[in-house]
Amino acid sequence: MKAVKWILGIVVGLVVLVIALLLIVPQFIDIQKYKPEIEKQASQAAGRPLTIGGDLRLSLFPWAVIGLSDLHLGNPPGYKEKDMVYVKSFDVEVKLLPLISKDVQVKRFVVDGLKLNLEKNKEGRGNWEGIGKTPDKAPPAPPKDTTRKPEEKTEGAFPLKALEVGEFAVKNASFLYLDQGTGAKNEISGLNLTLQDVSLDRPIRLMLTALVDNQPLSVEGTLGPVGREFAAAKIPLDVTVKAFKEVNVNLKGNVVAATQQFDFGLQVSSFSPRKVFSAIGKPFPVATSDPEALTKVALKAALKGSPDRVSLSQGALDLDESKLKFSLNAKEFSKPDISFDLNLDKINVDRYLPPSSQKSAAKEEKGKAASAASKKTDYAPLRKMVLNGTAKIGMLTAMGAKVEDVNVKISGKNGIFHVDPLTAKVYQGGVTAKTALDVRQDVPKTTVDFQTKGVQAGPLLRDVLRKDLLEGTANADASIQMEGDDPELIKRSLDGKGQFLFADGAIKGIDLAAMARDAKAMVGLAKDVGQKSKTDFSELNAPFTITKGLVNTTGTTMTSPLLRVQATGKANLVDESLDMRVETKLVGSLKGQGDTKQREGITVPILVTGTFSSPIFAPDMKGIAEKAIQDRLLAPKDATQGGQTTEGKTKDILKGLPFMKK
Repeated sequence: MKAVKWILGIVVGLVVLVIALLLIVPQFIDIQKYKPEIEKQASQAAGRPLTIGGDLRLSLFPWAVIGLSDLHLGNPPGYKEKDMVYVKSFDVEVKLLPLISKDVQVKRFVVDGLKLNLEKNKEGRGNWEGIGKTPDKAPPAPPKDTTRKPEEKTEGAFPLKALEVGEFAVKNASFLYLDQGTGAKNEISGLNLTLQDVSLDRPIRLMLTALVDNQPLSVEGTLGPVGREFAAAKIPLDVTVKAFKEVNVNLKGNVVAATQQFDFGLQVSSFSPRKVFSAIGKPFPVATSDPEALTKVALKAALKGSPDRVSLSQGALDLDESKLKFSLNAKEFSKPDISFDLNLDKINVDRYLPPSSQKSAAKEEKGKAASAASKKTDYAPLRKMVLNGTAKIGMLTAMGAKVEDVNVKISGKNGIFHVDPLTAKVYQGGVTAKTALDVRQDVPKTTVDFQTKGVQAGPLLRDVLRKDLLEGTANADASIQMEGDDPELIKRSLDGKGQFLFADGAIKGIDLAAMARDAKAMVGLAKDVGQKSKTDFSELNAPFTITKGLVNTTGTTMTSPLLRVQATGKANLVDESLDMRVETKLVGSLKGQGDTKQREGITVPILVTGTFSSPIFAPDMKGIAEKAIQDRLLAPKDATQGGQTTEGKTKDILKGLPFMKK
């Protein structure tokens, strides 16, 4: 028993001695004398100057207190800001004895007046680069002790048994990002962060306020409890972010630290992106034709994920008057495998396109850029992607055209993507199409096959071109190939063939019959029988081929009650020019209307030149005269007048032409 008492006495004595040393030693050691050495060692470790202008504070019992003030971590030469980091004061108080049993009791952890300046110089090098030193060669690993048994690890165990923090705060902090090369500058000022009820067993209360570019930002919510089995625990999170007096975002769910899995509900209340940029005093980055576009955005979705996959379900996005329901799954991010399902009720794409004035300026600028060396698009990420998805749109307005019940299925793998099928209702008719995009090479290749049935051409052209050019029911069948990703390059590479067939319609703004009559009157071959403002037809058939952007037709025909028309020529998609010849044949009577026999009458050639937007129609006077001469020369002899030489026929014909009379 005496031995036990002696041992206990020695232990108690040692504890008293340690406590006495912890209390007495700091009183006799002047820590300020070591400040220059501390600054020297810290500067060498950081690779840049570090100074502590204020006093250092240190005590060890019963609370370990460490404090400092006026700390400066300098910037290397070439940066505008003198310091990279400045701390007005830092104080931490931790109870020592409970640390032995992994019980952390923090009375105070306060950082006041923190300033962090992140800056890039004109060469693009950040001031944070090169901090600290990395040894040239790692020291050799110590030899393994094969005689020792491996320590057993408890999965999911938290290294602490208890945690209590009285005051945790970051006060009056600021963060500055500056890029000397681009002139970009972003600043967060007046940041205050407070954590309350910090423990393992209770939810931690989080409160943060700041000014982002002089606009208010706040984050408030709870995290935890984290529990003692921290790694395996499902940690609740409920955080609300408010910014710029407009944006309100709530994130609520759970996080598993061990597996890095998360399961959140995300909700973004309705806000105006335009008001956000107005509040921060910056111009809205997107110019839209409709100034009321992008004034209402709201979002909610369920998010689940882990390091190798993520999913969004029950998604709902409100964009102005449009409502989108969506889901998305992605996995294997190094070679993304993505599937999605989109369902949009309606959208007017034209609202979000640039104004016409900016479109012209952008087109001109793009033309200049195209003449210079252009940067190639990197399609390598697409070659790795696996894609499967569907999209539905109830009502789509684009380029003035109104399309309903759009259904699209998209798939892709190994750099080849397919849209098959694409179906839609278009102006009382239907469209079916399929597309393939091949990006296995640096220059993408695209093929498009489409068919239309029963589309009303008149309303479609009026909505798209704002011109009343054509009436009739349109049917089409075409197959087209192209290369490149620039509109100009695409037009130059267009190849393919197809056919347009219009039934029971009219060509507006031109009266081919009247032009034919006028042309015949000029050569003395017809009487004036009145004017019309359009050319009616029962069928307009236009087969075509495309070679390097040049559309060629050799057999376009039109049948109407009084006309038979055949057109040949070319339309250049690159410069949008026309070079067509239309032969118009007036029918002698309506007898046999609808059949395919050659009708009686005279053929009147009409030239179509100009551009797509401003076509020019004119009778081919040279062709008319040549045809009239040819017909007279080849006409049979008049039995009553006897034979006549070719020279005599030619003189008689020329005398009869109006422009040969005096």
